[in-house]
Amino acid sequence: MSQVTQFHNLSHIFISLIGAVLLLAIYYNIRKRFRSVLEEGNSIKRVDRGLLFFSCGMLVWVFSGTWALLGNYFSFENTLIYQVGVNIFSTINNLFWLLALYYMYYSPQFIYRNEKNVKIISVIIAVVFALTLLLSISLRNEVYVGIKLMGVPDFLLTTFLCYLMAISFYRTFMFRGLKLVALISIVIVFLLFASQLSDVFVEWGNEFLNQLIRIITKTSLVCLFLVLATSWVIQLANTPRPNEMKIKFLDWSLIELTIPSKGIITEKIDFGAKTTQYKNLLDFGIRRKFNHATEQCIEVRYGGEIKSQTYITRIIDNINTILQLNEENRLERKDLITFVGDSKYRLRILPENISIDEALVIEFDESI
Repeated sequence: MSQVTQFHNLSHIFISLIGAVLLLAIYYNIRKRFRSVLEEGNSIKRVDRGLLFFSCGMLVWVFSGTWALLGNYFSFENTLIYQVGVNIFSTINNLFWLLALYYMYYSPQFIYRNEKNVKIISVIIAVVFALTLLLSISLRNEVYVGIKLMGVPDFLLTTFLCYLMAISFYRTFMFRGLKLVALISIVIVFLLFASQLSDVFVEWGNEFLNQLIRIITKTSLVCLFLVLATSWVIQLANTPRPNEMKIKFLDWSLIELTIPSKGIITEKIDFGAKTTQYKNLLDFGIRRKFNHATEQCIEVRYGGEIKSQTYITRIIDNINTILQLNEENRLERKDLITFVGDSKYRLRILPENISIDEALVIEFDESI
């Protein structure tokens, strides 16, 4: 085992271990301090585990680094059992990354809170693992025009996940006002992609360069996850509490909104011709105000009562536009609408803080 490889494996293990422990500690501290925000409602609990799955992914790196260290030390890195172990760790890591993206608010819509698509991609990951394992058994380390064939399926899957991570990190940091970090995150994800090239292209770079890229990537990812955790704390701290928010439905298309922490005090908002947005918001308000806890939600998905999450986002965007809120006080969708599981959403404002004109309720019922 060369000194470069030994240094990489040992660094890989300890960097991943320290990063995983730090993320786990931060995650459980956040869960303790912001439990009331992370778990709302008296029926279905909403728990955000994104950071937890990122830390679990780094723990998998600890085990994979240990496996590589043992493979080099006992000289069985060219055996089938070693390759099977590498494939298993890679598959588990990809699954954790995918589950983490499921909880990231700014990840692509076909991933964020979309249980059906996440299950489909999970099946694809399992298929890729089976295909890689089959190629490992049948082809071993066979190389064709400089490409290690058994590594191609996993490389393509990792490339796809890198693409999803790049979008998710960039959007998250941009919307949280960390533009420089957003750009750096793209570079880090690109390095993550580049670190996989030597597993498929046998003549890519050299041992020192490849191992250096991997060390830089893992160290940078730890730092990126720590910044992500910090920005999450700030976001949770700035999230309006349900008991401080008040909404009054005064007339058709007209509401009065109060959210002191966002500088909104009895502001009147006229939706005008945007009747679909107002009707959806009124529907959320009526269900939250008058229905039993288990019946306060609206199903938002294709085939549901609201066909797309875009319709919910437009409500918030319209409120921000009408009130001309500055960047610091702009409302996010989850400030007013909370996800409770299984494609269902409900209004965060407490029922006692919702006031609806009786004539509006009658008019709404007649329009259904």
